[in-house]
Amino acid sequence: MTTGQLKEKYRAVFGEASRSNHKQFLFRRIAWRIQANAEGGLSERARKRALEIASDADLRIRAPKNFLKAELDESRVLEARVAPTEDPRLPMPGTDLVRRYRGKDIVVRVREEGGFEYDGHIHRSLSSAVREATGTQWNGFSFFGLGVKPGRKNGRRN
Repeated sequence: MTTGQLKEKYRAVFGEASRSNHKQFLFRRIAWRIQANAEGGLSERARKRALEIASDADLRIRAPKNFLKAELDESRVLEARVAPTEDPRLPMPGTDLVRRYRGKDIVVRVREEGGFEYDGHIHRSLSSAVREATGTQWNGFSFFGLGVKPGRKNGRRN
């Protein structure tokens, strides 16, 4: 059945419209209701116990929709945003990236205006700066060990 057909079936089975458009959710709810109607659903004892548990529960799974709005004093709220860098793996502008390579320290500075500086030259990409420094093709992030996944060391499994 399509989602539209399932919504029609839901209305027929439950007697009300569904707010959900999730196909699998609708299918499962309809199947549960049909089975409950055929088999008798929960016993009276199980219903009472469920109500007891529900009334004793202080725990909310979700906060009320107006939770944050009610708590905030708009006169005391200051909003500031920091523009994200192009790539989240990069450190903050002004940071010097340093690595010893073949007995020589390679130092590349992350620039405020974007780009990278090596030996007085400005590069648009970190890889370009590393290529000039080493004379070989490198991925700049790999060269400096940036963006390595947790649980890995230098891009390799431990």
